[in-house]
Amino acid sequence: MAVAKRKRADVPKSAPPVAPQAELVIITGLSGSGKGSVLKSLEDIGFYAVDNLPIDLIPKFAELTRESNSIHKAALVVDVREGEGLKRFPALYAKIRQSIPTKLVFLEADREALMRRFSETRRPHPLGTGQSISNSINAEIRQLAPIRELADLVINTSKFTVHELRDHMRDKFMGAGEEQKIMVYVSSFGYRHGVPPDSDLVFDVRFLPNPNYIPKFKKLTGRHPAVAAYIRSFPQTTEFIGRISELLIYLLPHYIEEGKSYLTIGFGCTGGHHRSVMIADQIRKNLSAAGFNAKATHRDIAKPV
Repeated sequence: MAVAKRKRADVPKSAPPVAPQAELVIITGLSGSGKGSVLKSLEDIGFYAVDNLPIDLIPKFAELTRESNSIHKAALVVDVREGEGLKRFPALYAKIRQSIPTKLVFLEADREALMRRFSETRRPHPLGTGQSISNSINAEIRQLAPIRELADLVINTSKFTVHELRDHMRDKFMGAGEEQKIMVYVSSFGYRHGVPPDSDLVFDVRFLPNPNYIPKFKKLTGRHPAVAAYIRSFPQTTEFIGRISELLIYLLPHYIEEGKSYLTIGFGCTGGHHRSVMIADQIRKNLSAAGFNAKATHRDIAKPV
């Protein structure tokens, strides 16, 4: 008797794995702005990192990143240490972007922050010791101006600690599917000492009753529970905090969509000791409770009353 042969079931072939898309991040910016910390933060999340790669080797490095089976994400630093070769970077960058997805990150900081960092580290400026640090910073800003205009992301690191800067970069580059974040600085100040020039939003709280005119509160600050309770006892205080918190919680997602990395919100009273301090601390708490990364700073709290 003939035995029918069993037909072997077709086993579907699995699709070959899809290789991750290559990605190159070029970090540049002012000396002392934190380029090394940013490079390290990218290395920590899987980027192949190279510091101060000669500009003539950048196209070859980009090519290797694009064609490598093991390196899919790479980051490098290029800055004024390159010397005259830096003038060729804009044309070279435009060419690289045609062959591999590339982002240019430009780091900068306020002049006071840069001067302080050079003073603390006692390191010379890369442009040499033949001129003052201030003049070297001015020269570097001029040299890097054409490159800054090309940047996909400009970050002022003046208010970031090293850890905050690394966390911020990890949030930006962990992956496109992850939620972007923004660092919010809520600052108090006294109009007597001038409005902070780095403020993105400023609110005047001098309409609130002033604890300074009450002798027992005069030498205290808005962080003292009794002072805070006094300021909070007025209905306009509660209403102001609620309205401003709602406004900021509405605005912040829109700032994130526009690619803003950080936002500085200033609250000012006369001297910067009582009302603005209490309000800034409470707004910071409300933003943190809403899920935002917020930090309170008090510029004038230690200044004489």
